[in-house]
This record gives sequence, C-alpha cells and structure tokens, in this order.
Amino acid sequence: MTLKLHNTLTGNIDEFIPQHGNKVLFYSCGPTVYNYLHIGNWSAYIYWDTLVRILIADGYEVDRVINITDVGHLTSDADDGEDKLEKGAHRENKTAQEIAKFYTDDFINGMKQLNLIMPQHLAKATDYIPQQLDLIRKLKQKGFTYQINDGIYFDTSKFPTYANFAHLNLNELKAGVRVKFNPEKRNHSDFALWKFTLNNEKRDMEWETPTDILDNITDEKIMGFPGWHLECSAMALSILGQTIDIHTGGIDHIPIHHSNEIAQSEASTGVKFSNYWLHNNHLKVNGTKISKSLNNGYTLADLAKKGFSPLDFRMFVLQGNYRNEGNFTFENLQSAQNRLRNWLNIAVIRHQINDTIENDNDKIKGNKTVLLFATSQAIIEAANNDIGTPQVLSIIDDAFSKIENASLININRHAFVHLLETIDDILGLQLIDQTPDITDDIKKIILERNQARDQKDWSRSDELRNELTKLNINIRDNKKDSVWSYIHQNN
Repeated sequence: MTLKLHNTLTGNIDEFIPQHGNKVLFYSCGPTVYNYLHIGNWSAYIYWDTLVRILIADGYEVDRVINITDVGHLTSDADDGEDKLEKGAHRENKTAQEIAKFYTDDFINGMKQLNLIMPQHLAKATDYIPQQLDLIRKLKQKGFTYQINDGIYFDTSKFPTYANFAHLNLNELKAGVRVKFNPEKRNHSDFALWKFTLNNEKRDMEWETPTDILDNITDEKIMGFPGWHLECSAMALSILGQTIDIHTGGIDHIPIHHSNEIAQSEASTGVKFSNYWLHNNHLKVNGTKISKSLNNGYTLADLAKKGFSPLDFRMFVLQGNYRNEGNFTFENLQSAQNRLRNWLNIAVIRHQINDTIENDNDKIKGNKTVLLFATSQAIIEAANNDIGTPQVLSIIDDAFSKIENASLININRHAFVHLLETIDDILGLQLIDQTPDITDDIKKIILERNQARDQKDWSRSDELRNELTKLNINIRDNKKDSVWSYIHQNN
C-alpha cells in the first residue's frame, strides 16, 4: 500500500518512504500543560492518531514522541512575557510543578477517553534539560549563538535557509508585524534558546546556566530556563536521532516554532531534521476563532455536560480533512453523534447472523460478501490518500446502508467482522467494544416475540416490544428478520 502525504516541506503530495525499512520515526508537538485542552487542541491529536493507525495498518513499526511542554513556553512569540506554567501557577495559587502534573494527567486521561494510541515516548521538557543545554553548547561551538541581556539567542542570519520553510520575507519583517522587536536582537527573526531569570524574579522552574554556553563569563550565578522551541529539537534528536521521518503540528507552528526547530536542529547536525512535515488547519467554533474572550474553548468535559461522548467528538473531527479549516457547532456535533449511533446499530448485526444456515465459505462467492471484503480494502486505500477520513466515512456509510437493508442470511459474518475490525483499526471509534452481545434473557424475549408475531398475536408482540424498550433494546422488523439494536442514552 502506498501512503501519500501533503508535505509542508515540499508543498506537494509526496509518497511516504521511511528511512529505515518498516520503522517510522515520528514526532508530534504536544501540549503546554498549564490549562485544560480545548476541542481545537484535541482535533489535532485525533488526526495524528489516525495517521499512526494508518501506518500500523500498512505494516510499519511506529516510534513516536509527544512532548509535554512543562516549562519555557512564554505568552509571547517575541520571547518575552510570562511563562505559561508560571501563569497557570499564579492563576490557581499552586506551584508550576503542581500545575504541570495536574494538566499532564488530564491530557493523558483525555487521550484515553478519545481512544488515542499512547506514544512510545511521552517526554517532559523538564526531564531533558541536560540535552537542551548540550544542544545550545553545540550551536555555540558552531557560532550560531549570541548573548544579550535577557538570554542566549540563535542568530538566524547565519542559517541562510531559515526563511525557506515558511516562505518568509525577512527583508519585509518589521517590528510589530510578526513579533515585538527586542532592540538588542541582531535580527527580527532571532529567537531565544535560553532565557535568564531576571534579578528581581523568582521562578518555580529554573536552572543554573552553565558558564560554557555564555559569551560573558561572570562569577555571579545566572539562573535560567530553556526556550520553548529548544525542547522539541533536543528531545527529537536525543530520542529519535538526527533525521526523523514525520513531524506534525498545527499550521500556526509553521512560521515560528517549526522554522526555529529546523534552524537549530540542522545548524547543530548539518543534516535534514525531518523528511515529512504535516500540519493541521484550525478548528473554529461557530465560524469564529477559539478565544478566552468568547468563552468558546470547549473542553471534553463541556461536551459531556451536553450529552456528547469523546467518541462522538472523534467522529465529528474525522468528518473533516485535516488540512481544511473546521467549524464546530453543536448541531454539527449532534450530526456526528447520530452517525456514530447509526454505525453502532449496524455493528450489532454481527451478533444476529446465524452462520449455520449458510456457510461463510459459500457466502464468499456472493456479491454481498464481495462488497464487504472490497470495502475493507477501499477504506485502507482512501486512508492512505493523505489521511482521507471524509472519503473513508463515505465508503463506510455506503457499505452500512447495504448491510442494513440486506437479509441476515445473505451477510457473511466473517467478512462483516473483518470490516468492523478495519474500521476500528483505522478510525479508533471502538464499534466492536461499544456493542457487546445482549444477554440470553433478552434473547429469549426476542424469540418469544418472534413466535407471537408468527402466530399473529399482535397484542402479546406489542407487550414484549415494550418490555424490550424498557431494557433499552429496539426491534426493527422487516419481511424476513427482526433485528435488534441498542437504544442509546445521552451521557
């Protein structure tokens, strides 16, 4: 199977060819753990989880890092302002360490709720301070750093291709356009590798600055902390190696964060940092940007209060393409929930197929069975076309519509279960896990009702239907079958 991905580096849809056979080195920009993640944040992780699932389905072994930014992410791209962890600590009257621990745990819990595959490495920035200092040390030795009053900076003028990735025009880059200009910086695009703790400041998270990374040596101890951009490069290089296969993030990372990552990584190693760069577009809410002032940064807990599960939201995200701007409304989420519930109603049909009537091997010769096996293959092919989840969902809807209208005796159970497994493997919606078989007692009620219908005892049939309804079981009758499904309750 050929996987094709839109590569920000080339601007093209490129065939994916990993460096090391069937092993894929994968880095995803992770959360800054100072607050709850909102639905815009989570949509990115759902898309990248789907890419991981596609890679696994294609037979690749994925070695993935997601970083946890628990220090160094300032409130301004100009390398000034308050550290977001320190800001969260002040907001909640806790230490920065306590804030980081709480919201890291919440992130992990959210990943589990959304059925995201855990990465092989969930790497905290504070656990990689030595590696970050080593990276600065290498950059200094190669002449890429300089020191000013508030820290150690990367000199982008010494990295000639700095502007290429984001197609920046550095000659037109003026103060106040991209970032607030620090007059001590040599170039507008220079960025902090290591920030100094100011004399009148006391931080929860700070480390002694090694003298060998300083330009101006002093007997006075200088405390400091890493820049946000530095951590991703240091962790990727130390865990995965000098060149990785895939790096993912949001489109807002392209002009600053990822341009800086490329510059410091490649200046240090002299080789390409990542062969493929993928970026997801923004998710808006009711057509507007997610912002605190509008109070529209809904969390998974907010959705749950309105009766929507994390997997309902996962379905909503998968309905859009990762490169297109999304628009969240509760009406759209309701549609996604309805779609998922319909799929779950189809999934329970597997429990009602009696293979003793017609052997699966005989059914394989039939047209309906060919449809099911072909559908599994079509799903894989669509997914491999630049994470084509909207196309995947359309293929499934078409197949499920045919299954819903088919007689049970004409459905190959083996092929149907294989189709459900393929859907769960690629989309992570847990169709199988969410649809266990009903109890023997409920099956007896259904059998008794079928007998009443055969005897045209409509009164007794209606009584038994009402009894099933109380047990959250719905019955759909057609000419040949009575098919049960669950009555879904809001959370």
